[in-house]
Amino acid sequence: MKKLIVFTDLDETLLERFTYSFEKAVPALNLLKEKDIPLIICSSKTMAEIQQYCVALENHHPFVSENGGGIFIPRGYFKDIRYDSKEYDGYEVIELGTPYAELRKAVKQLRTEGFDIKGFGDMTPEELSALTGLSPDEAKLAMRRHFDEPFLYEGDIKKLVESIRAKNLNCTQGRFFHLMGGSDKGRAVDILKELYREEFGEICSIAVGDSPTDIPMLEKTDYPVLVQKDDGTYDPKVNVPGLIKAEGIGPEGWNKAIIELIQRLTS
Repeated sequence: MKKLIVFTDLDETLLERFTYSFEKAVPALNLLKEKDIPLIICSSKTMAEIQQYCVALENHHPFVSENGGGIFIPRGYFKDIRYDSKEYDGYEVIELGTPYAELRKAVKQLRTEGFDIKGFGDMTPEELSALTGLSPDEAKLAMRRHFDEPFLYEGDIKKLVESIRAKNLNCTQGRFFHLMGGSDKGRAVDILKELYREEFGEICSIAVGDSPTDIPMLEKTDYPVLVQKDDGTYDPKVNVPGLIKAEGIGPEGWNKAIIELIQRLTS
């Protein structure tokens, strides 16, 4: 039987909007543990934020931070990692993203060009807390960024994207716009799939997301799943081959889809 692995976004996918609770997904989470199926968080959140959720979820598997910027693999998890990596805080880290300092320089350049953008790096923890619903301490963790700068912007999106691409950078959109380099969730998923394949042989992959930032991840897996937004709709920008539309908002849809797929694929 193929080794089953699951990739998941966090915000508004495994976690409810504003409350950041995964309570409605607990039955599926317990089933993953029972079946020894790796759950790989693949989020726009920072390493520091994801570590907290790994503790809460009792999850000891690799994770991907900041929209594919970094892959964090617990030391000794795989027999061999043949990608360039560095040791950091108990992890082997594969860095795919553009350093945060370069992204902040680009933000300042964009403002001098007339684009009224405001990044996380321009906010205080209190401002970010009010904007996101995070506690001030959680907001501080969200500001410890390495590879991706979320930002607010109201204006001509087309011109902004053109200017970003002229700087050899990229932009994607979820709840916030995100400024990044050449990394994305799909590239990180490809690397982890290869490492799992080398460790276990044939694999079968599931991914769950909710927004355009998840498209690269969804495209790289066998069973891409889209959960409903807070208003009960599906993001119309997400349209990938074989897409499964989960019945339920965020973690409720996540729970239903994961249980159904695991029962089908492991029976």
